[in-house]
Amino acid sequence: MEQIIVTSSLKEDLVSFLEFNEFSVDELDDGIYRVERDGELPVFINVDGGHLYFEIDLGNISSVATEKLFHDLLDLNTEVLPVAFGLNRTNPEDPRLVLVESRECENLDSNELLRVFTSLELAVDRAETLLADYL
Repeated sequence: MEQIIVTSSLKEDLVSFLEFNEFSVDELDDGIYRVERDGELPVFINVDGGHLYFEIDLGNISSVATEKLFHDLLDLNTEVLPVAFGLNRTNPEDPRLVLVESRECENLDSNELLRVFTSLELAVDRAETLLADYL
């Protein structure tokens, strides 16, 4: 029998969509969410100006920060695209190594959104492998 493909286009709000896909979602502040699934590190989403900004906090690496580590992280950036490593220096006393990604809200596709989480999970695995050599 010939396979029949049915394409559907539904519109759903972000929180409902994530919860339907088995994510736990907590709204921390207006437009800021903490999203978790299956014991993975939490993903923080900031909704601002028509964009979604995703961030995973990998922790403070000040005690192991070396030029070699930063070069290794920059090299790894080319392998974890579209995700990227960065430093969150909101608190200068506690700089944090983070993974970041962003998407425009307009015409956001469900598969595109789920791929962001998959990319972040894969990048966390790569970060853990790299950081194990420094910790």
